Amino acid sequence: MLSIKYKSLNTEFIYPFTTAHGLKTHQPALLIAIEFNGVLGIGEAPAIHYYDVTVESMIDELLSKIEVLRQYSFTEPDRFWHFCHHLFPKNPFLVCALDMAYWNLYAKIKGKSVGELLFPNQLFDIQTNPLTDYTLGIDTQEMMVEKMKANPWPIYKIKMSSREDLETLKVLRLHTNSIFRIDANASLSLDETIFLLPHLTELGVELLEQPLAKDAWEDMQIVKEQNMLPLIADESCVSEQDVRKCAISFDGINIKLTKCGGMTPAARMVAEAKQLNLKVMMGCMNETEPGSLAIAQFLPVLDYVDMDGPLLLKIEKINNLKYDMGKVSFV
Repeated sequence: MLSIKYKSLNTEFIYPFTTAHGLKTHQPALLIAIEFNGVLGIGEAPAIHYYDVTVESMIDELLSKIEVLRQYSFTEPDRFWHFCHHLFPKNPFLVCALDMAYWNLYAKIKGKSVGELLFPNQLFDIQTNPLTDYTLGIDTQEMMVEKMKANPWPIYKIKMSSREDLETLKVLRLHTNSIFRIDANASLSLDETIFLLPHLTELGVELLEQPLAKDAWEDMQIVKEQNMLPLIADESCVSEQDVRKCAISFDGINIKLTKCGGMTPAARMVAEAKQLNLKVMMGCMNETEPGSLAIAQFLPVLDYVDMDGPLLLKIEKINNLKYDMGKVSFV
């Protein structure tokens, strides 16, 4: 019999965090703990308003089926994911927290990391794993320069919402030689994107994430035909069903554990993306340590990673993760 507990979080950002989706000063999230035979696993799912998900709604749905969950017989994580997916077919955020907690529990019982179980033939090497970026939310030019100088980093992910943000990007480039990644969060038009491409290339941008609306597939093909920057799908790639569609209009995908329903489907998405010759990024939704630790399990199979949640949030202590100028290690 499983013991299941939960806790709500509302963690303050160090700087107010603005993207094309709006401004946030705090990140709400649901923590779930699953215990079996005295071993405890922790999972996390942030609540994201533009996906119409709240901590309260996740708790309500969890409580509606919690007795069924408690009766689950301990087996392999993929079976538990299917069980949860059928219990909560319209709530991948909640399924993610449960799946993450169960993998954490299962790995502890097996005496291995989750990554070793998911990818037994991969070498976890801090020297060869991709570096995480540090995200600069939309702000005044002065504040964005200040945030960058206060957080020297080898890779910055910079949020944009219009072509006017190009001037800010030019100012930032005057202050660093670090790699830039641009994330528009589906806020640009086709014309804006075509205009920006050569400028972004000149400024040494490494990739462009989700410039157009999530369903602008044909327009994204036009952007891809420009062949100027790697294009990474985010809002267009929510679940496993989206990977193959993205191969036509993008060069890679950004997998979010919370959106796709957890570590179990994310591993399948990685495998399919590689079969389709897509680059694979894994991104965060400003998770605290439990959610970020889950992302870290995928590091050896990723081309890019964005797991800076613990760096953006006011967290007193990070226990099992270490960040060192983009390099991530964990215990």
